[in-house]
Amino acid sequence: MNYTHPYPSDIAFTPTVKAIQARHGSRDAYARMESERGWETRITPDVAGFIEQQTSVFFATANEEGQPYIQHRGGPAGFLRVLDDHTIAFADFAGNRQYITLGNLADNPKAYLFLIDYTRRRRIKLWGNARVVEDDPELLARLMPQGYKARGERVIVMTVSAWDMNCPQHIPQRFEAADVAAALAERDRRIETLEAEIARLRAASRA
Repeated sequence: MNYTHPYPSDIAFTPTVKAIQARHGSRDAYARMESERGWETRITPDVAGFIEQQTSVFFATANEEGQPYIQHRGGPAGFLRVLDDHTIAFADFAGNRQYITLGNLADNPKAYLFLIDYTRRRRIKLWGNARVVEDDPELLARLMPQGYKARGERVIVMTVSAWDMNCPQHIPQRFEAADVAAALAERDRRIETLEAEIARLRAASRA
């Protein structure tokens, strides 16, 4: 994939950002990161798995004046689909009909995805360009989650230019309600089993 910057992280580390990093003492560390490891430009299989596990993500765009807009996108796991190692797509469900994201992408294709897993305390940031696909019913049908009660109107396709995974610092650990309910149900079943065993042993001892 052609990339116009010397390092993938230059998509976020502009000269101004680098100057501020230098002023605050972090530029040397990030310069080493750029030369030794750097940010990724290809969606690896483990990151693809992380992406497709998410049920709640944030999608950012900006209008032609640079005014940013962040929109929450949600659905069952798998609603966010990795099509190949540079492409993510999702069905655009019918919503409040403001169309701010669509308008922004019509003027400015730059886009950003922020994914956070509170349970495992992981977050991934993805930069790229996005486009709206209005006339591909086959792709829309392919991306619609099976059995999900939503109406897909179009598809948004994002070509990823760079991504980075943050450390877990300051991410509070939270759990999905369904996971908590399942754990509590399993605990209750275990308690019932133990109570039944205790009752059986008591009856046996009396006999």
